Amino acid sequence: MAMSYLCRRQLFSRCFRLTSRKFTTNSRLHDSFQQPRDPSVVKEENQDVTAIDSLLNVVKLRVDPRFSSVVPMRIPSLWAEARLATQQEETLRPPKNVQSTNYSLQNLPPRTMQDSYTEFVLPFATDPNLLEEYVNASGGIRTGKLMEHLDSLAGSISYKHVLGPNSNSTLKVEKMGLYIVTAGVERLDMLRPLEPTHDLRLSGQVIFTGRSSMEVVVRIEALAEDSSKKDETILLGRFSMVCRDAKTNQAHLVNPLVVSTEEEKTLFAIGQDLKSKRASLARRSLSRVPPSSEEAAALHENFLKLGEVIDQPSYIGYHHEPSAQVKVVATDTNGLEYTAELVPMSETRIERCMLMFPQERNVHQKIFGGYLMRLAYELGFSNASMFCRGRIRFLSLDEISFKLPVPIGSILRLTSLVLYDDFVKERVNNEDKVYQLLHVGVKANVVDIKTSTEMTTNEFRFTWRGEENLGAPPVILGVPELRKVRKVVPKTYREAMLWLEARRAVAIGEEIRELVTQRTVH
Repeated sequence: MAMSYLCRRQLFSRCFRLTSRKFTTNSRLHDSFQQPRDPSVVKEENQDVTAIDSLLNVVKLRVDPRFSSVVPMRIPSLWAEARLATQQEETLRPPKNVQSTNYSLQNLPPRTMQDSYTEFVLPFATDPNLLEEYVNASGGIRTGKLMEHLDSLAGSISYKHVLGPNSNSTLKVEKMGLYIVTAGVERLDMLRPLEPTHDLRLSGQVIFTGRSSMEVVVRIEALAEDSSKKDETILLGRFSMVCRDAKTNQAHLVNPLVVSTEEEKTLFAIGQDLKSKRASLARRSLSRVPPSSEEAAALHENFLKLGEVIDQPSYIGYHHEPSAQVKVVATDTNGLEYTAELVPMSETRIERCMLMFPQERNVHQKIFGGYLMRLAYELGFSNASMFCRGRIRFLSLDEISFKLPVPIGSILRLTSLVLYDDFVKERVNNEDKVYQLLHVGVKANVVDIKTSTEMTTNEFRFTWRGEENLGAPPVILGVPELRKVRKVVPKTYREAMLWLEARRAVAIGEEIRELVTQRTVH
């Protein structure tokens, strides 16, 4: 039921005309090369994010508030009872070669976008005790805990689409005959700073369905203090959910989605594009195809500038004071001079091993995906903070891939690497400020204690920026000093591919934030 390409772009244009305002845009500072702007990826990504935010406001007007409550995603039963039920289920589970039940779309009642709409409010501004549970050391909100909520919200939305809008009781997988899991998170973009002085509304709905998959959009809004002001979108994200048969673990059909208004048709088309784009990006992955000529040139230029210095034998490591030989004075394309402490990518590695306890289980008797998101975020945050040696601000979750479930009782090894860094320039109060931007990867592996082998269950990609203004050099005894920054450098071909993949994600995220600022700044 997708709209034609021309009709969809016309509706995009209409949305932009209604919401766009003129302003002074942010701009990127590039260390040694011009960042690419791939029209086939970056432009469409920007249009999707800004159009979704505008269209959701229109679609929400048709929501029945009686059915917007959250479906619980945690099991209240005791772990001993859950273990017994799981053992009984395993004895009754059919062989793997047994075919799934012959479901038919004709037997599934269609749903509307309003049917799956779900929301809940975190009243930080009015409940200091609740705020105390979420506050971080700097007085802000723990973003990792919000991510945990968003994953739970996406699951609740998906179950509501399949089971019906009035399904708000505890889920019982064995009785439903199906279960829903997160296949991946496309993006979570922090469009505005997260302030603890506002109540937050977390909401979302299904915008597209395939045969056994759903595209779910979630967002966080800062609620206006009074009716004279408007709620502001703080974060917008997209989850990909898949439905499975509880007995065979094979694909289970989901209810078809019916759309009627122009806004709903556009959201449906965007969701369809997201699904096809994901397949296209997978085919373009550097694990499958070589980098483009432009990317190869950028990588080579980075090597000529930084690579030879870091190969010197006097380098003594990421967690120690660097020797004079590993410092270089560099100038970026906008004239920012700095002293760079070069750090091999492999030296930015930090790890954390944890036991997975049943208190963090979901309705499928596996470790809750949102809990893993929070653990990965906190480890990545720690790594980025240590790398830039200062406070940082979250910008985006650029991708999560859920490859395997994490069993209860397993040992989880989380490994983080700083994959890429750059500079970002922002104009604040008619003053240009320069910040360091960091892209960090976190990999989650389940360890087999008998064989010492590991299997990757999740991969996460995050982007932060430093809070320190690098555009104002420090002054010592009245004499300006060069700004000191740390630069990550890949040393192997595999690290170079990780560096380029991170560079692609950073380009998309920066374009999204720039376009959002254009719409909101006078």
